[in-house]
Amino acid sequence: MALFSKKDKYIRINPNRSVREKPQAKPEVPDELFSKCPSCKHTIYQKDLGSDRICPQCSYTFRISAQERLALTIDTGTFKELFTGIESKDPLNFPGYQKKLATMREKTGLDEAVVTGTALIKGQTVALGIMDSNFIMASMGTVVGEKITRLFEYATVEQLPVVLFTASGGARMQEGIMSLMQMAKISAAVKRHSNAGLFYLTILTDPTTGGVTASFAMEGDIILAEPQSLVGFAGRRVIENTVRETLPDDFQKAEFLLEHGFVDAIVKRRELPDIIARLVRLHGGSPR
Repeated sequence: MALFSKKDKYIRINPNRSVREKPQAKPEVPDELFSKCPSCKHTIYQKDLGSDRICPQCSYTFRISAQERLALTIDTGTFKELFTGIESKDPLNFPGYQKKLATMREKTGLDEAVVTGTALIKGQTVALGIMDSNFIMASMGTVVGEKITRLFEYATVEQLPVVLFTASGGARMQEGIMSLMQMAKISAAVKRHSNAGLFYLTILTDPTTGGVTASFAMEGDIILAEPQSLVGFAGRRVIENTVRETLPDDFQKAEFLLEHGFVDAIVKRRELPDIIARLVRLHGGSPR
């Protein structure tokens, strides 16, 4: 008894609490209520980002979907989608590829990583392409190449300027050499469009890399970019290991490209519709 009496000096027992009482549950916060800015690392309430999704702390431009891009860019109700229903034949029979495509279609509501069609932007009719990084990082496969090629061919026949928002992680590895062939295929269509005396405007968004950068993304008559967009071919670590040098902190950012002459201008997202329409008018406008 003396032993148990000694322990009472060090253990306080609450007679009103059951030993089986569960601790109170922590309040649950919805996953999509807040976002963390990749640039300044601030946690941001979603509503504070606004419809154009710009960080209020550092003005970082968040990635947006093709649907969000349409809502911010075109005249309401004027988009007419073209070249839907094209599906990849999975040339390599890559394991799990068809299932991944089906999952992405259901998740994003898109049939592929690029949306193509015609639209009015501040009254100017354009052939419009928007790549969406939510769909397998907007990687360029045979369907992406086919849709963009058809867009340029349609614009050439209809005498329309082409406006293309680029975003991509590069060629789609699941389609091997067939994905790389799209670089030449699209570039040939761009050349025919140019030979017809028509205007091609590219807007580089975050990220635009790999084979897309090495081909049609950098072939525009005028090349714009959104602030702080990542634009490049090979990755930073690959380049540093190859040249055995430490690259600048802003290497492959839109501002770095502007300084070195690869980009004509950096334009804030909310200003893009006015700038696009002005450039289209200056270069002959559209026949409709």
